[in-house]
Order: sequence, then structure tokens, then C-alpha cells
Amino acid sequence: MRRILVAALMIAVAACSPGAGNAGSSLAVAEDVSVAAVHPVSGLAVQPLTVQVGQGVHRFRVEMARTAEEQAQGLMFRTEMAPDEGMLFPRQEARMASFWMKNTLIPLDIIFIGADQRIINIAANTVPYSTVPVPSDGPALAILELNGGRAAELGIVPGAKVEW
Repeated sequence: MRRILVAALMIAVAACSPGAGNAGSSLAVAEDVSVAAVHPVSGLAVQPLTVQVGQGVHRFRVEMARTAEEQAQGLMFRTEMAPDEGMLFPRQEARMASFWMKNTLIPLDIIFIGADQRIINIAANTVPYSTVPVPSDGPALAILELNGGRAAELGIVPGAKVEW
């Protein structure tokens, strides 16, 4: 008898809960928010990033490679990336940087960003699998990786302002 009363009480409470009539849609919204905040392949947090070029602004959703392990993995072994996606490697302080393409399957534009959040230099269309170092031209506070050729396609050049 006690189990029946407890079950009936739980059903009544659930029926009175906000959104009970459309629980499926509330759940879908909650799932969409969590999916949007985490990349489905890497599991990294995703956040918006903008690059201002002249009067135009280009918007990207970037995976945030914050830890040493995440940065070491980067985009290695990935076979594709959407046109407006990228990966950002933020640093605590600006310092010289050098990247390579070992185990990276897709060509990338590696964009070095200075302490003033302006692009220092761009290594365009880097060669997949290459172990040749790709250096920054100055101390970098962050490094942004986009699909190879995307920076040129959008007119992104050194001096452009990057915000995340």
C-alpha cells in the first residue's frame, strides 16, 4: 500500500511540474545548450570567436584547447572541420610559439595572435603530417587554427583584431 501511495504522489508531482505538458521540448532545449557548449568529436568546450577585418566581422565557433594535454592533441587525426569552426590555443602570457602538423590530416591556417589580440602572422595552408616547425613572428597570446585557405578566403590578415 505504501508503494502505491509513493508512486501516486510521484506521478502527481511530475504532472504539476513546470513544462510537464511539453517535457520533451524542455529536455530538447537543455540538450541543445549542452551540445552547443561542447564539441561532439573532441569533447572540448566551444565558444564564439570573432575576427574583425576592416568594417567586416567573421564569426567562428572554436574549440578551446586550454590544458597541455588538449593542446598536445590539437586537431590531430581529425578528418574534417566545418568552415566556421576552429581551435584556439590560449596561453597565460604571450611568448614565442611554434607548431607542427604531425598526425594532422587536414591542411590548416595557423594564426598567431599577440597580446593586443591582433594577428601577428598567418602560416597558410600548412602541410598535413609535416614535422617542420611553423613559428610565430612574435610573442603569441593565442594560436587559432582554421581550415587551410580560410583566412585568405575571408580576407583575414595580420593586424586583424581577434576576440574570444
